[in-house]
Amino acid sequence: MPSAIDVAQYILEHRGPMTVMKMQKLVYYSQAWSIVWDDAQMFPEPIEAWDNGPVVRALWEATRGHFRVDSVPGGNSDNVRGVQQDTIALVLDFYGDKDAQWLSDLTHMEAPWAEAYARGRNTEITLDRISEYYSTLSKNVEA
Repeated sequence: MPSAIDVAQYILEHRGPMTVMKMQKLVYYSQAWSIVWDDAQMFPEPIEAWDNGPVVRALWEATRGHFRVDSVPGGNSDNVRGVQQDTIALVLDFYGDKDAQWLSDLTHMEAPWAEAYARGRNTEITLDRISEYYSTLSKNVEA
């Protein structure tokens, strides 16, 4: 299983340099849709509800002090394989051209972030809640 840092590196290699905030949101959506579409988490690190939306703390620490990045120290995109690559491609097709603030605003309108944040800043967004919420969206899209 790749780490969130590996997933971020893969995204950067396929989408190019971007802000850290945008990268965090694309990593989040990769995890969310992997849970729904692939019935598997993409990476093991927890996601927390921060002021600007979902954040993987380990990824934040790896990119601390940077506004824009073109790589993540320690990231290895070779660890992202098969169906994970397919899921990320779909995420990038839909969310990749959106700016960081748009993605942050979107996460603020979605229940997993909003409910975790209401319990307190930096509270973990559970995989169960992510699965429950995005599964509902997936069914609406398929109808």
